[in-house]
Amino acid sequence: MNKKIIALTISASLLITGCATTTSQKIEKEEKEVVQVEKTQENEESQKEEKKEIDLQKVKPNEAGQVMVLMYHSIGEPEAEFTRTPENFRKDLNYLYEKGYRPISLKDYVAGNITTEAGFTPIVLTFDDGWQNNFNLIQDEKGEWVIDPDCAVAILEQFNEEHPDFPLEVTFFVNNNIPFGQKEHLAYKLKYIVEKGMDIGNHTATHVNYKNTDAQRIQKELGVIVKLVKEYLPDYEVNTHALPFGSRPKDKGLYKYLASGSYEDITYNNVAILNVGWDPYKSPYHTKFDPLSIHRVRGSDLQKYVQGVGMYDWINHFEKGNRVRFVSDGDAAVVTIPENYKKVIDPQKTGNKEIKTYVLEK
Repeated sequence: MNKKIIALTISASLLITGCATTTSQKIEKEEKEVVQVEKTQENEESQKEEKKEIDLQKVKPNEAGQVMVLMYHSIGEPEAEFTRTPENFRKDLNYLYEKGYRPISLKDYVAGNITTEAGFTPIVLTFDDGWQNNFNLIQDEKGEWVIDPDCAVAILEQFNEEHPDFPLEVTFFVNNNIPFGQKEHLAYKLKYIVEKGMDIGNHTATHVNYKNTDAQRIQKELGVIVKLVKEYLPDYEVNTHALPFGSRPKDKGLYKYLASGSYEDITYNNVAILNVGWDPYKSPYHTKFDPLSIHRVRGSDLQKYVQGVGMYDWINHFEKGNRVRFVSDGDAAVVTIPENYKKVIDPQKTGNKEIKTYVLEK
C-alpha cells in the first residue's frame, strides 16, 4: 500500500514538473517569437526610413531613358583607333564621374536591376579581345609579381578606391588566344576578375567573322570559351557575348545559335549580345529593348576614329536634349518615369517592380 502511495506521489510530482517545464518552454518560445516580430518590424521601419522619398522635380528621374554601353579594346601607347592610352582612359573615367555616370554590370543592365544612386545615370563598361594590357602583371624591384598600374584593371580599381560611389563593374570579352596574355598567370587573372566582382564575357575562340559560318562553327566558337573559363572557374557562368566585328550570319535562321547552343559537353545561354558601337541603347524596361542586339558606344574623343558617335559626342547630345538620358530614381524596386513616357514601358519587362509616374513641371 505504502509503495503504491509513494509511486503515485512520484508520478504526480513528475507530471507537475513536466507541465511546468512545458509551460516554461512555451512561454520562452512565445517571448522569442515576440522579439523576432519586433526585430522584423524594426528592420522594415529602418528600410522605410532608408528609402527616403526623392524630390521628383529636382532629381527628374526618367528610367525610360537611354544607357551607354561603352566599348574599349586595348589600353596602351600610342593612341589609335582601338587603343586608348592609360592617361586618356583615366580622363574618360573622370569625365564620366563628373557628368554623373556610374557603372553597373552588363548582367544587371539586361535584367533591369538598376541600383544606381538617385539622380545619376548607369553606364556599362566593356573591353573586347582580352588584351594583355587589360590585365597585366609586372615584377617590382623585389622580383614579386604585381598588377601593372597602367593596365585597365589597375586603373579601374584605383579609380574605384578614390571614388567608392563609382562601382568596379566591367565585362572583359575574351578569345582563346591566352586571355590577357601571360599563360602562367591565366588562372590568377580569371579568378581575380571574378572575385573582385568584374565579369568575363564571350568574344568567340578565334574572333570569327560570323558572316559565312554554319551552326556547328558558331556553337564551337562560343562553346570553346565557356569550356576554357570553366576549367578555372567551374561555378562561373559565361553568358554574355560581344559579336566580333559586329558580324552575324547571312542566314538569319542561325541567329538562335548566337544566343544558345552546345559544343561537346558544354552548353551556353547568352542573356546579352552586343553589337559594335555607334549609339546609346534603350532602357531595359523599354518596349523595344532587345537584350540580344545591344548597341555600344566607343570610349574615345578622337573624331578621326569616332566620327561624331563617340562617348563625348553622346554625352553632349544628352545635355542638349537631343537624346533622352536614363536618370535613376535610386530604388531598384521602382521604375519612375515622367507621365508622358508611360507608353514606352513594357510591364512584362518591369516584372514585379512598381511603375511610378509623375508630371514634370516646366
